Amino acid sequence: MLKRKLGKTGLDVSAVGMGTWNIGNQWGELDEKQVYDTIQTAYSQGITVFDTADAYGIPGGCSEERLGQALKGMRENVVFISKFGNWAKRFGGAMQFTCADIVIEACHASLFRLQTNYLDVALCHLNDLKPEETEPWLDGLDELKRRGLIRHYGISTDDLNVLKEFNRRGSCEVVELDYSLINKTPETNGMLDYCLNNNIGVLVRGPLAQGILSGHYTRETHFTDTIRTPFNEGGSAREVYLQKMDRLDRIIAAAGRENLIETSLRYILNHPCQPVVIPGAKSPKQAIANAAAGSALLEDELYAKLKAC
Repeated sequence: MLKRKLGKTGLDVSAVGMGTWNIGNQWGELDEKQVYDTIQTAYSQGITVFDTADAYGIPGGCSEERLGQALKGMRENVVFISKFGNWAKRFGGAMQFTCADIVIEACHASLFRLQTNYLDVALCHLNDLKPEETEPWLDGLDELKRRGLIRHYGISTDDLNVLKEFNRRGSCEVVELDYSLINKTPETNGMLDYCLNNNIGVLVRGPLAQGILSGHYTRETHFTDTIRTPFNEGGSAREVYLQKMDRLDRIIAAAGRENLIETSLRYILNHPCQPVVIPGAKSPKQAIANAAAGSALLEDELYAKLKAC
């Protein structure tokens, strides 16, 4: 497994991490044994970065609870990254982070569910954070850092203006963003360049584009999980799904179908800003496949070919 520094945090981490959105039943119900086996397999394959959030899971917080239980006794060997701020939005409320104390309380709840006394990285989970909402977040995260409850902090967003505003004090150390062979927007909208120029660590969610880059799905696939049902015939995101499948066809024409997962993850790892990819896994087999991608980068010729695709 390749190692890399996560921006200015100085953390030495595995190039491939594990996202845990899909271990909390939102992507199909999973029994706890399968979840624990998957997480522990990922760890055994050299994965040391585990990303979660308070809003992940049915019921809410389920992913944090399962992750904390699965890695009990291994805390000092792994990097825990959790996000908060999206809980109320996900569950129909409108929680307002109007003061630092609310940010601090949200973090305490995540620490409890993860069975840990600190987070390696805490992230604001509001993609569209408004400028006037930024100050309470920075005050709260700075106080959490002062208390030793978090080591580093940043934001999960795909909006460059939000990132710049969040970094107004120069204190943002990590950003989590959506980036894949299907969604190359961060290459052209300034996000990756900004992170590279400011030594901000980059975590990449969605590197397999909600599983599309696994090559396991077709235009006729009927999804039953709560996240991808809008892709189905008649669904609100049907046209978006068909566009993604058209793009997948072009990627396969350029790189072939064999080793598609490996190729897709390595494409992200090749970027000069040294991203860490955090694909999800619902089984030990998927965890092994994801981890295998972290053993090398793409050859320059294939990278250039995919870059132009």
